[in-house]
Amino acid sequence: EGAALATGGSRRGIVVSTLAEGRFFAAGGFDDILYAFPVPEWRLPECSALAQRLQAFQLLVDSPRGLALLLQNPLPGGKRWLVWLKLDCGNGRAGIRPTDPEALALARSIARGSPEVVTLVGVYAHCGNTYGCRDIPAVQAIARDTTNAVLAFVTR
Repeated sequence: EGAALATGGSRRGIVVSTLAEGRFFAAGGFDDILYAFPVPEWRLPECSALAQRLQAFQLLVDSPRGLALLLQNPLPGGKRWLVWLKLDCGNGRAGIRPTDPEALALARSIARGSPEVVTLVGVYAHCGNTYGCRDIPAVQAIARDTTNAVLAFVTR
C-alpha cells in the first residue's frame, strides 16, 4: 500500500534491492521495476522471468562481463534487457568508477552493441556512502559530489 501511495497509484518506477522484493511488487501489480544490484549469473533465470512478465524490468550493469552475460542470454519474444550503467561514486559497494577509462567504453558498448538485445536506459549511482554521515551538510556534500561525478561522466 505504501508503494502504491508513493507512486501516486501508478505502480511504476520503483527500485528494489532483492529479487524477492521484485517478485512481491510484481505480484502486487507493479510493472516497472529496477533491480538495483548488478545481476549475478546465478540470478539470471529469475531476472529473465521478471523481464518476460513485466513491461519494464530493469537491471544494473557494471562490467563487460555483466554485459556479456545479458548478450549471451537474450530474452525471448523480442523483449530486450533494459539496463542502467551502475557508477560507483564513492559508495564502494558496486559499480564502475566514473573516472575509470573503461566506464565510458562500457557505456558505449551497451549503447551501441546490440540494442535489440540490451538497451541502455541511463546511468545509476547510489549514495550509500551517506549512511555514515552525522549531519545534513555531510549528506549534501556527498550528494553534490555524486551529482557532479555523474554529470561529468554523462557529458563525456
